[in-house]
Amino acid sequence: MEIFGIPSQAFFGQLLLGLINGSFYAVLSLGLAIIFGLLNIINFAHGAQYMLGAFGAWLGLNYLGINYWLALILSPLLVGALAVVIERTMLKHLYKLDHLYGLLLTFGLALMAEGLFKNFFGVSGESYEAPELLQGGVHLGFMYLPIYRGWVVVAALAVCLAAWYVIERTSLGATLRAATQRPDLVQALGINVPVLVTATYATGAALAAFAGVLAAPIMQVNPVMGSNLIIVVFAVVVIGGMGSILGSIVTGLGLGVIEGLTKVFYPEASAVVIFLIMVLVLLVKPAGLFGKQA
Repeated sequence: MEIFGIPSQAFFGQLLLGLINGSFYAVLSLGLAIIFGLLNIINFAHGAQYMLGAFGAWLGLNYLGINYWLALILSPLLVGALAVVIERTMLKHLYKLDHLYGLLLTFGLALMAEGLFKNFFGVSGESYEAPELLQGGVHLGFMYLPIYRGWVVVAALAVCLAAWYVIERTSLGATLRAATQRPDLVQALGINVPVLVTATYATGAALAAFAGVLAAPIMQVNPVMGSNLIIVVFAVVVIGGMGSILGSIVTGLGLGVIEGLTKVFYPEASAVVIFLIMVLVLLVKPAGLFGKQA
């Protein structure tokens, strides 16, 4: 069976690969959108936090015997705790300054983390085995579906939708948005605004670490895995609209699929198709597909 002159196995295989990449794009860009939308900080350390999540799972398994399911909880919590320290000691001084200061600080932190892990682990990469429950695959007739890859898509979608619901549809999300726009009024109501701000940054970092744990059994765990991905994720955020939660989720998944299908029909363009789309979107709608004009 062929689809557009291409064997169905190859077509659906690339479609699945695009969905998997799109799932990582969605979770990572969601974390970036939360931090920028609520704190006005361009978090260039996001790729390093993604890498730390993957290394947290690998180190936990090899040195402490912590299995995948526990790592899926502990690794984001640990990276979130580190983010609390970063926010309280450094980032809190930059909120009223130009975005460039936050970008430079987080970029420097990313370089430090990457260099530290390169020194101890090199760049060759470490393997991390998927949990036994998620090993193997299912033949769907038109394609072979590895169970773990299917789990990645489901888990990423669940986390993205849960984050969107909390921020856009609950009183906590409304309080967070109010605290970033009028912190003086929210503080006057007896709400501890600095704690909300810190929790927001920690949540964005934890989302990156969660994506890192999901990626560990699929990709080689190495110090540059975040820097290889973060530029594409920033492009996804720009296309969806800086600070747009829904835009990050939809464009992350959509662009992953487009990238996967481009590898089928025109492989030479697969490495640049997302950046080409970014240029076209910015020409037509500079605020992004889901963003609002300032």
